[in-house]
Amino acid sequence: MWKSKHVTLYTDGACLGNPGPGGYGVILLYQGHRKELSGGCCRTTNNRMEIMAAIVGLEALTEKCNVTLYSDSEYLVKAMSRGWARRWRANGWKRGKQGKALNPDLWERLLRLCEHHEVQFNWIKGHAGTPENIRCDELAMQAAREPNLPCDEGYISQSETR
Repeated sequence: MWKSKHVTLYTDGACLGNPGPGGYGVILLYQGHRKELSGGCCRTTNNRMEIMAAIVGLEALTEKCNVTLYSDSEYLVKAMSRGWARRWRANGWKRGKQGKALNPDLWERLLRLCEHHEVQFNWIKGHAGTPENIRCDELAMQAAREPNLPCDEGYISQSETR
């Protein structure tokens, strides 16, 4: 019987102002191998960068994997582990009486990736000494400070429709 690879994924997002320039950091760990990824956008939100970090990490996988994902974003972890994002999608990106769900473009991408990979989302306390979380934060902050960051088209179109 074929067994999928198990990958550990650490993610973090950051924003210099909210909204403002933002970045994400990702660390993938597999059998002693380590890969770090980062990027950012010129005007975005912290929550969008948290989701984007998970997307980028999962998109980096070249085959179906069993993934344990760690994030200090309760928004990300709860939306995925408690099924909120799936319900928002099923309800046409509405959050019941609270109105429209934010970031549907990113949630859709993340949900599709989670249909391909088996992902377990775990919350870890940020800035609490976990080396990989600290490094992801450094990568995210460094990316947010880069010059000439691309636009976050999803944020721009979302803020125009509010």
